[in-house]
Amino acid sequence: MNEKVASSTAKGISVIQGYAERLPDTPGVYRMLSEDGEVLYVGKAKSLKKRVSSYTRTNTLSFRIQRMVALTRVMEFVHTETEVEALLLESNLIKKLQPRFNILLRDGKSFPYILLREDHDFPQIVKHRGAKKIKGKYYGPFASAGDVNRTIAILQRVFMIRNCTDSYFEQRSRPCLQYHIKRCTAPCVGKVNKEDYAAQVEEAEDFLEGKSDAIKKRLSKKMSAASEDMDYEQAAAIRDRIRALASIQTKQDINIEGLKNADAFALVQKEGTSCVQVFFFRAGHNYGNRSYFPTHGQDDSEAEIMGAFLAQFYENKPTASEVLVNVMPEGKELLEEALTLKLGNKVSVAKPARGMRKRVVEFVERNAKAALDRRASKLANEDKLIRNVAEKFDMDEPPKRIEVYDNSHISGTNMVGAMIVAGAEGFNKNAYRKFNIKTADEADDYGMMREVIERRFKRALKETPDMEGADWPDLLLIDGGLGQLNAVKEVLEDYGVLDALTVVAISKGPDRNAGREQFHMIGRQPFMLPENDAGLHYLQRLRDEAHRFAIGTHRARRQKEITSSPLDGVPGVGAKRKKALLHYFGSAKAVSGAGVEDLQKVEGISKAVAQTIYDHFH
Repeated sequence: MNEKVASSTAKGISVIQGYAERLPDTPGVYRMLSEDGEVLYVGKAKSLKKRVSSYTRTNTLSFRIQRMVALTRVMEFVHTETEVEALLLESNLIKKLQPRFNILLRDGKSFPYILLREDHDFPQIVKHRGAKKIKGKYYGPFASAGDVNRTIAILQRVFMIRNCTDSYFEQRSRPCLQYHIKRCTAPCVGKVNKEDYAAQVEEAEDFLEGKSDAIKKRLSKKMSAASEDMDYEQAAAIRDRIRALASIQTKQDINIEGLKNADAFALVQKEGTSCVQVFFFRAGHNYGNRSYFPTHGQDDSEAEIMGAFLAQFYENKPTASEVLVNVMPEGKELLEEALTLKLGNKVSVAKPARGMRKRVVEFVERNAKAALDRRASKLANEDKLIRNVAEKFDMDEPPKRIEVYDNSHISGTNMVGAMIVAGAEGFNKNAYRKFNIKTADEADDYGMMREVIERRFKRALKETPDMEGADWPDLLLIDGGLGQLNAVKEVLEDYGVLDALTVVAISKGPDRNAGREQFHMIGRQPFMLPENDAGLHYLQRLRDEAHRFAIGTHRARRQKEITSSPLDGVPGVGAKRKKALLHYFGSAKAVSGAGVEDLQKVEGISKAVAQTIYDHFH
């Protein structure tokens, strides 16, 4: 240990010791912060005093935790009533703050559900994601939107429940295509009465609750009866419904009888990288699987990784009554207590030793190994492509962070800039940024690019003045030609960071053909890459992703402008008052021209609110 490191470590120990002496012997959560305020680590403790004191005994700590201690200059604490509360708070803070010395589950996505709505006489079946505010029955979670969409499509074929919106439903005067292809019984035009439609919905609920065998038997009897009555068309239709019902199960990799409500996890490791695979089982059905690759230190044990993963995974997701694992998590009893508290029913965390549940976990583990191998192959390919790019652009070493910029507008309206980020692990979508152009003139592409780069690097220098760290780019790829490159060059020179970056502009080239792109760099003549060059294809992929993101951002802004109303910006006028005003006056323009007395005639509009509305438009 050199003198500088030893000094820093001694200072960190001194800081921690100072806090430990004043801490009580009670549960809580602690945060370790660096000199510049970065949260380094979030931890929980049954006894804050004992846990924090343990960091002063560096001979018992791993090298990674020793580095954390050396960086620690401030600590913050939250006292809790119980250790379970500390665990729940710790998981929440880790997900929110993403401290670099914690084991991290990088997952911001919620899982989709199937929703059978109950707020209409003829319930609708839809995919749902987010808070469960709509009245109805929710089934899931499903691992992906694709799993939900496929299941809904088959449920429509079998039970013929509508998936149209209420407004579309109300406007129909004749059956839509869904009726003609036998995906809906057309309740919108009275082709089925309320009671019969309710029976269809009840059958769908039975299936989603695991009663598929009973449904198949009922359908088989109906098919036989139709065949005996020589109604062969009806018999064939029922036969198709039975086949559709069976296809849900046959397309799933595994379905275990008796496994009603369980989540199965398997952790595997290879060359310092971990993969956790999760399968969801609900009502006897496999609702899909998803792979995760948590970030952790090389010296973290499998039990530590699994424990931290499960705590963070369930922080914002509902748990099943059974959690099956191939590695017993650290703090298993505490985790069970916390999950039971969240679910409201008993939750067990178990590593099966025999029988059907053990076979399930082994199946999940095989999938985890396959996912880890695929990821390793993908990362090796990405690394090879990035090295290719570094060579093409004369960079000293492969870029760790590539930022790609593009702008989008239509004749100078709804101008937006977009930044996408890529690196050794592919696209980092959490780091994407949108820029609503504020100062550039209409249709001034150079001015737009100048504004985007100014805003990006003004913020970057404020957050990381030393121009180091994971959020500082090595390579800027600009969608444009020499004009855009010069605009970016001016900004970077003004900020004094030009020499720290490699900047490349990519233009369409002759005839705007893909494969004939021209590359522009400072101090270098424009050049092209061979059409079959792997590096060119990689750069095209980056450019196209930036273009997609910019176009999507522009369309969203344009759509928002189209659907916005002049009443949206009026103080004190929410959805209810806006509806009343439009109903009374007929249009927002008529509201804007109305006097105070006329406005007061609208239900819910007081004299004060009427004056506010009048003042807003005048």
